[in-house]
Amino acid sequence: MSFTVSEVQPTPNPNAAKFVLDRAVSEQPISFLNAAAAAGHPLAQKLFSIEGVEGLLLLGDFITVNKSSKADWKGITGRVKQVLAAAD
Repeated sequence: MSFTVSEVQPTPNPNAAKFVLDRAVSEQPISFLNAAAAAGHPLAQKLFSIEGVEGLLLLGDFITVNKSSKADWKGITGRVKQVLAAAD
């Protein structure tokens, strides 16, 4: 089932953003420090396929995305929304 991003919130870390969703994505915190750690988790794998995504935290109704310092949020934000909207 797809997710709708209701809000993208900045965090104190300029390389992290909180994507607030329309429903829960995980009851318990799940953290992926790199793409290899996401093996076996389809949604996380798809998010890591976005160039510049380096880490994820899934908890409740939000996903925090960490990007590389060289990546630009303008390109990542739209792609994250697309992946979440197309999630199975």
